Amino acid sequence: MLIVQKYGGTSMGSTERIQNVAKRIEDSIHAIKNSDNKLKTKEKNKLVVVVSAMSGVTDEILNYGKYFTPTPNERDLDMALSSGEQISAALLSIALNARGLKSISLNGRQAGIKTDSNHTKARIQHIDTNNIFRLLDEGYIVVVTGFQGLSSEGEITTLGRGGSDLSAVALAGALKSDLCEIYSDVDGIYTTDPRIESKAKKIDKISYDEMLELSSMGAKVLLTRSVELAKKLNVPIYAKSSFSDDIGTLITKEDEIMEKPIVSGIALDKNQARVSLSGIKDKPGIAAELFGKLSDANINVDMIVQTIGRDSKTNLDFTVPQNELEKAKITLEEFNSNADFIDYDNEVAIVSIVGVGMKSHSGVATKAFQAMAKDNINIRMISTSEIKISMLIDLKYAELSVRVLHAAYELDK
Repeated sequence: MLIVQKYGGTSMGSTERIQNVAKRIEDSIHAIKNSDNKLKTKEKNKLVVVVSAMSGVTDEILNYGKYFTPTPNERDLDMALSSGEQISAALLSIALNARGLKSISLNGRQAGIKTDSNHTKARIQHIDTNNIFRLLDEGYIVVVTGFQGLSSEGEITTLGRGGSDLSAVALAGALKSDLCEIYSDVDGIYTTDPRIESKAKKIDKISYDEMLELSSMGAKVLLTRSVELAKKLNVPIYAKSSFSDDIGTLITKEDEIMEKPIVSGIALDKNQARVSLSGIKDKPGIAAELFGKLSDANINVDMIVQTIGRDSKTNLDFTVPQNELEKAKITLEEFNSNADFIDYDNEVAIVSIVGVGMKSHSGVATKAFQAMAKDNINIRMISTSEIKISMLIDLKYAELSVRVLHAAYELDK
């Protein structure tokens, strides 16, 4: 059996924790857990282990670079940033060898990870698996640096935030592994953030599409790019904790989930701001012009609501990430002549209900609206997809809305 495991920065955060990871890897060579969490002995498993930099190291290196200039050269920044994972991979391999296990560490180039040339946010284009398979056949545990690869120009590149998860999923797909396990400091995916709602329950299985919606709305266990790639490559993922033996949450195809819940989880995104344009000229092409400018500035627009005004004018509201609001203001300065006035509000949040069961059940939205009204939470904007209902609300009601909706759909049961 071929297993790909990924350990995050918290799991690799100290020599003691690296030792704990080495012990877990040693156990994984000879045994895996079945669906009821009982150990079952297998023939010797082959392991590829992907690691992040030790917690805090990537930010520390980034801050070092910004000490000299707010905009460090991205090529040189990638050279520096990639060192964090190389240290982690080498230390883990040393720990494994010290336990009598045959291990070798590889950087992105040695692991055959080919990317495009976009420094600090590269995309994986291809993985040459020959070297890894050769080492596995020679009996090595292969420890690979996450978050990085090599461009066609021979330059070191990094994949952006969450890049180690992306490396693990890509390797699992390329190697056609039997199992991909993502280890972090949380033991799976929950019905909502347990820090907000103490009654949140861990989800045993969740579909790629549900996980994509939860990730896009702020659930941080797995980032959207990793889930998108897992879905594309059909790689089942177990999200687990490196600090417990819990089986975690399986992220898989929808048809692998027999009992599809109507609602799987409640997501909350506080990193949102609302932009309101009043009195826009109501003419063809005005929306294309507006959102074209925002797209050119690389500003991500989420919810959009347009209402018909009077005298050939219309009103348009939309949301952007809060950390992109200042950039949006600068971009929209050119648009002032097309609107009576533009208003900005960063005291908002988006709460979302996610579940594949929505496809075949009516009344899901009604229940949400009734629950919110009962607690006097005003909904300012609404957007829907096949498996998600999102509502823009005032920030002061954000956590209350999560608890209200979690109770309304009885997700604690």
